[in-house]
Amino acid sequence: MAPSFDNESSLFNFVVRDGNGVKGIVDSGISKVPQAYIQPHAEQIDKKSASKCEIPPIDLSKLDGPDHDEVVNQIVRAAETLGFFQVVNHGVPVQLLDSLKQTAHNFFSLPAERKAVYRKEVSPSPLVKYGTSFVPEKERALEWKDYISMAYTNDDEALQQWPIECRDVALQFLKTSHEMVRNLLEALLGNLGEELDDSKIDAFIGKKMVNMNFYPTCPNPELTVGVGRHSDMGTLTILLQDGIGGLYVKVPEDVDMEKKGEWVEIPPIPGALVINVGDMLQIWSNGRYKSAEHRVRTTSTKSRVSIPIFTSPLPTQKVAPLPQVVKKDGVARYREFVFSNYMNSFFGNAHDGKKSLEFAQINSN
Repeated sequence: MAPSFDNESSLFNFVVRDGNGVKGIVDSGISKVPQAYIQPHAEQIDKKSASKCEIPPIDLSKLDGPDHDEVVNQIVRAAETLGFFQVVNHGVPVQLLDSLKQTAHNFFSLPAERKAVYRKEVSPSPLVKYGTSFVPEKERALEWKDYISMAYTNDDEALQQWPIECRDVALQFLKTSHEMVRNLLEALLGNLGEELDDSKIDAFIGKKMVNMNFYPTCPNPELTVGVGRHSDMGTLTILLQDGIGGLYVKVPEDVDMEKKGEWVEIPPIPGALVINVGDMLQIWSNGRYKSAEHRVRTTSTKSRVSIPIFTSPLPTQKVAPLPQVVKKDGVARYREFVFSNYMNSFFGNAHDGKKSLEFAQINSN
């Protein structure tokens, strides 16, 4: 029998500790959102008042032709303003993207006990973690999301340790997107006067992870969030979203764009991938590139899935603004740190906008 969802500790045990996730609540037949998921009013997302981001996707196939410089400029401009852009003709087969979405739905349709074996406390592999919300122990209101997270070390370990139900397509997604990620980084780092060669690539994207996110239907989507306001901690995130929509990005206050300070929806484009700048790229660029503050809305009509690849430095990597950028700017806006310390700070706190960057900021009072 499902517990009483009015009792917060019984709800927490059912959802988090027993691994039933948000899907378990929805499957029990609830007609209203439990109190633990109701966000403070300021965090709720008003779908009607948000506008759509009208920026057309960037055609990456043109990097190989006479339009190379123009495409690089589009990538750089997107990173300097919104920190979010969409790409098409990216080299990842569209059939694979469709297969990924179907595989994510299939995985989250499994019985709770099959998924719960990968809960952080009991997972047979340090590479795989199944969970819900972001940091449930520290959140004022829980996020309406379940996820499976698969860290990549090498092909053999991925095939042995990632869940059999999703490992093959997830690994293929990671591998077929690698060249695209490299091309994007070459454009962005080249613009900062940094050459990306094989010896340096691990310094920027040595750590990779594929997640599958599941946002079950929600009886009161206006009261909840799928993911709260945050920026990603790594270098670049490559995101496959399905056709339902609900991904919102905040237009930074300090850029030359319309709708400053407003939230805009990133509309799903068939066959496109969403790219967003992470905190590390903002730090290396000394603040020129903007890690995008974003959040996700829930929906009452259909369960939604998204599949991100997170790329970041290796945990032992030292990170600081690139010397040539600091020289040009005349000031370093961030201090040097070891990436694992940044990760610990990031995962030790609930989502709270771009507060994660305070860990590295140098206050210029």
